[in-house]
Amino acid sequence: MEVPAGLSAGKESSALPAAAALPNESQPTPATPVQITVLKAQDLKTIKSNVSVTLVHAEFNGVILGDSSKTDVLPDGTANYNFTTSFECSPDGPNSLDDIVQKPVLLTVIEVLQRDQKQKEKTVPLGQAVVDLLPLLQGQCSFKVSAPLYAVPTSPLESLHPEAKGGLEVTVCTKEPLLSAAQLSNGNLLSVTLEAAYSLPEAFAATGPLQNYMACLQVPAAGEKEFSLLFKNGILKLAGEKEPLPRPKKWPLANIMAPGALNIPNSFIVGGPYEDEDGELNKREDKEFRIQAESTKRIVWDMERRCYLDPAAVVILQKCIAECQYWPMEVCGMSVASSSKGKTSKADKTKSQHSVLRDLRTQLSLSKEGSWTPGISTPLSRAVPSKTRKEDKEKITKDKDSNRRMSNAPKIQLSDATVEAENVTYLSLDGQQYVEAGTFLVMEIKLDKALVPKRLREELTRRVKQMIPPRPPLPPRTAGAKKAVEDYHNHITSIAVAILSEYHELFGKQLPDQGAIDHQTLEEQKRQLNFELNSSGKYFAFKEQLKYAVVKIVREKYLKTTAFETQEQFQSFLSELYVYLMDEMHIALNQLLSEEAASPAPLSRTTEEQLWLFAREAEVNKDYKLASLYHQQRVAQDQRNIQYWLDYGAFCLLLEETTKAQECFQQALSLDPHHIQSLLLCGIVAVMLEHYEEAEIFFEDACCLEPSSIVAWTLSGLFYELQNNNIQAEMAFREAKKLLQAQIAQERSIPEAAEGEEGKKHISAGCVRSPSPGPGECLPEKVPDGSADKLSEVVEPALVCVAPEEEATALEAALKAPSPVSGLSRPPCTIFMKAVEFLMKVNAIQFVHRALAHELLSLQGGPSCAYYLALAQTYLLKEDLSKCEECLCEAIRIDYMNPNVWAQKGHLCYLKRDFGEAKECYERTINFVEDAADMHFVYLRLGSIYLEEKEYGRAKQTYLLACKNSASCLTWLGVGIACYRLEEMVEAEDALSEANALSNTNAEVWGYLALICLQGGRQLEAEQCYKYTVKLGLRNDALLREIRAAQQRLGFGNPPPPNTPSGKGPPRRSRPTPASRDPRST
Repeated sequence: MEVPAGLSAGKESSALPAAAALPNESQPTPATPVQITVLKAQDLKTIKSNVSVTLVHAEFNGVILGDSSKTDVLPDGTANYNFTTSFECSPDGPNSLDDIVQKPVLLTVIEVLQRDQKQKEKTVPLGQAVVDLLPLLQGQCSFKVSAPLYAVPTSPLESLHPEAKGGLEVTVCTKEPLLSAAQLSNGNLLSVTLEAAYSLPEAFAATGPLQNYMACLQVPAAGEKEFSLLFKNGILKLAGEKEPLPRPKKWPLANIMAPGALNIPNSFIVGGPYEDEDGELNKREDKEFRIQAESTKRIVWDMERRCYLDPAAVVILQKCIAECQYWPMEVCGMSVASSSKGKTSKADKTKSQHSVLRDLRTQLSLSKEGSWTPGISTPLSRAVPSKTRKEDKEKITKDKDSNRRMSNAPKIQLSDATVEAENVTYLSLDGQQYVEAGTFLVMEIKLDKALVPKRLREELTRRVKQMIPPRPPLPPRTAGAKKAVEDYHNHITSIAVAILSEYHELFGKQLPDQGAIDHQTLEEQKRQLNFELNSSGKYFAFKEQLKYAVVKIVREKYLKTTAFETQEQFQSFLSELYVYLMDEMHIALNQLLSEEAASPAPLSRTTEEQLWLFAREAEVNKDYKLASLYHQQRVAQDQRNIQYWLDYGAFCLLLEETTKAQECFQQALSLDPHHIQSLLLCGIVAVMLEHYEEAEIFFEDACCLEPSSIVAWTLSGLFYELQNNNIQAEMAFREAKKLLQAQIAQERSIPEAAEGEEGKKHISAGCVRSPSPGPGECLPEKVPDGSADKLSEVVEPALVCVAPEEEATALEAALKAPSPVSGLSRPPCTIFMKAVEFLMKVNAIQFVHRALAHELLSLQGGPSCAYYLALAQTYLLKEDLSKCEECLCEAIRIDYMNPNVWAQKGHLCYLKRDFGEAKECYERTINFVEDAADMHFVYLRLGSIYLEEKEYGRAKQTYLLACKNSASCLTWLGVGIACYRLEEMVEAEDALSEANALSNTNAEVWGYLALICLQGGRQLEAEQCYKYTVKLGLRNDALLREIRAAQQRLGFGNPPPPNTPSGKGPPRRSRPTPASRDPRST
């Protein structure tokens, strides 16, 4: 069954007209007879060995339907009754659809004891069976069942064996369906199973008058009515063992003589992990309390009640859930003790019920099907208006952190509006005992069909394809006639070159100035060449090499794949083929001899990883034009690489070019419509552009394609919350939390297994690092979420997306919140921080603010280091350096051993030009055993500080570390500058040549190369380097002055304005030879 979801505003409005279009379907229909036929009984001897004559007694809804005739029991225990009876089902009659759905037909097999003729026959109930009529409301007109027959105990002290039972074969049929097609498709079946009430107050004691514990839930029906689901006969059990699992569900019947007949066939309470439940008390810290409560004093029902909802009632239920997800569940104890006259006092019952009704209630969410829903008892009224319910829900949310097991505040609503005000205090104090005891109910709510069906995966895929058409497939490989002819030309060329080489070996090369060779000499050389080719076997090899190319031409160009019918056709084709092959051979030879082969273009040394690194460096330095160029180069290298398009789109989000980012993400999605990250990013951009319908399709498709993605469910919840669809948001967050709990449990089991094999080890209980974390993966605890891999966001400018005022207030409130204990202990990952990690990588700041606001509200021990670190990044993006510094101070106070925090603080001080403080932070970051996530930029900026402070030796070592980890033009430039200042000219030129090879458009590299050439006396190279330094626009004024001073001092190196051809870029400088380095060798 699908999980019914709540309704958004749009869906709710669309559902109401559907109900309005069905007025005739909910109108009363004529009575329909339901016919029950008991065919036979089996295995009666297993119940009672000497039974001889029996009859069947039928009963439904408290009304006797009739008795069968007396039937002899055969020796094998079979009795053929063939007894038929019926009753009428009518919406307005005594046997309505609600009676059909929740009340079975009760069949009692009665033994007839034979007496003397003078004595009256005596009957004794032998066994009972129940027949569930639910299939009649599921579209069936007839069905046949074998109902288990349970033995009736002869005395209250008799204990029956579970296997001591027979069976009844029964058929049920109607002339026409009880529900029309419209009622069947638009109606629904609601079933509620109440298991037990746990953790009862001390007032519930076994002593005193006997109590009949009951519970009631009001279900909205059509019009102003409400349908009551009443659970009676709750059993008070004292401390002892837990209830067994699985155990059968029970019918809500009171006139059952056979205890086994109370069990609903094939319907069991199976239990499950607490974390999979959908109510409260399902967290890890509640497990011990739950286990203890389930083995102490409790009230057990294990009863299932059903309710048929017609189409109008379904719409009303949807509307009620959309308005308020919390409904009152009333529990009462009714005294059944006798009065002084020995009879039950009706007045005492009413009074007792009225008092207890106000004491024990529970709030219940109906937003999900099949959910185990425990909840803290909170007194509510039987008729609480929707406005009050909403207020209660808000109050519960605010008071959630006040008690570990009490997310509901004790708010009493009087069921009788005429009760005097002085009674309110008494009732509040009386109801407080259930809150203090932590009383909760466990129940299951199930719908036969989802209230709001999920979209099918095929429909979502179709909608996505409509919005983003897939890219056309790659053109098919050229395997036709054109390719065959090209292969023939290539073979001719290679054979001609080989023959020419043989000729040169035999006769040598004929130079042009030696004159022409006479005809006789050529013929002699031709004869010798043919002899050499034939005698060496090379002629045969050339022929075999050419044979495959000729066969391809025959098959692909002439389409000849079958044998010729006549010899004349074969000879004619050979002639035509020979002429064609000769012509193509001449074409190939003319191309070989008349044209010089073009030299192949040199392969680029720049890899995809280097281009990505160069782009990140340009973003850090705020050279967005250069960064865009690198991203475009990556895309040009492989236009079918999804990650290249996603990275380019994230860069466009950084520049606030949302439309361009949308094009990049849609391009990625067109390559693979099932790519989860592309779907999520398309949804995020659609939200930014206020295309909410498209965004919902993207998020829903992502969750459908990858239901185990924590980030997909979290982002969907954030989106639904943005749409004020709180029901869908709550469901999405709940699903994400379940997945995270399962992931953490699985990751914890691996270290525990290893610990058992290898001995005690100190293994982190948090998340495990992955080399390339995706949306559904978790970061290590020591590396806060949102700071992994691409963390240069710490120096990016502010984006246009700003959180709403409420979220901004919530974020700033973190600075005033009480801080947790500092130390190395870190809280586990949360769904919102995992979403923040993903969102920070793609620069989706609007969603980052929402996720951080949720993280702040969900934390029980105060904000974590990861939270402050992510918050600091958002402030840094907005260039709010003061608030960023406050967040980093809090993060350091919480976890001063986190290298990412110190790296972030170093970046902040660097931007504030507080180089002394930045230097200390960077050095501390490098000294940690564990590297920070953005060590490349730590090395770059620390090296630049060393150069600024003229600590050239330390600068050289720092830049070399950066080159070792991830070499780039900037890292080798830093090495070159440090070596030049240390007067290590050879090493400086080597480093600068490496930098120039990686990027020949860096003016500063050309400037230092010009200085080195000036110092070495290489005038031509100095002028060339200086020419490109000026042409590329060197912005380092100090370096430019130093170059010109050296030129004036040495008297060369400043040529006239260059006359380099326009449109040509600067050359890549190769590694210099030793001779070119030493001026004395020239």
